[in-house]
Amino acid sequence: MNSNHRQFNLSRRNSLKFVAGAIGTGIIAAQAGAELAAPEPVIAENPPNPDRALQLLIQGNQRFVEKKRKFPDQDWRRITEVAPSQAPYAAILGCADSRVPAEIVFDQGFGNIFVCRVAGNVATPEEIGSLEFAALVLKVKLILVLGHERCGAVKAAIEGGQLPGHIGSLTEAIKPAVESSKNQAGDKVENAVKANVRLQAQRCKASPVLNQLIEEGKLKIVGAYYDLDTGTCTIVPPLARL
Repeated sequence: MNSNHRQFNLSRRNSLKFVAGAIGTGIIAAQAGAELAAPEPVIAENPPNPDRALQLLIQGNQRFVEKKRKFPDQDWRRITEVAPSQAPYAAILGCADSRVPAEIVFDQGFGNIFVCRVAGNVATPEEIGSLEFAALVLKVKLILVLGHERCGAVKAAIEGGQLPGHIGSLTEAIKPAVESSKNQAGDKVENAVKANVRLQAQRCKASPVLNQLIEEGKLKIVGAYYDLDTGTCTIVPPLARL
């Protein structure tokens, strides 16, 4: 009986050791797999120049459209890395529309882009001040003014009429773009959205702080249009100067 009992105990200890070893090996393998699968950092250069900054955003949007997102800089390592300070490489002045989340449509992560959102992507004094901070203090190399398909604020500016509360202040800021585009061929809302992107970009460029950085080659301000149906972001070229 004693011999059998000792044998049983030995077998049980060996089994427990085997299970513990297997669990430990599994944990190590899982950790290694997690490290191998960790998202790639977005930025190789820090900070990139204005052209490279724009390229990084375009590449991120291509990944988004092609369903090949890398979800970069979105792990806990990145969260702790940027917790003490931030150094985004680009800023975006976008619409507050819930269908246009900049970090998602450009496949970006924590600390990569500095985002200002307001209905109609209007360059209010507060928004311009935020962008001045991003460019002057945080050293972003690019400001992207992002309009989008079927923008409600632009539609409201086209329709006109009295609006409650402070909503009218937004449509008033968009009306010059509506006027400048009303005789263009094609979809009047799309034309007005793109004209508004150009208008708000020009208002940003009129900032002495931002203009100085542009003159020094440290900053670019570019307009873009987001297609709600396809997820594609395209550059809105400025109007040719006469």
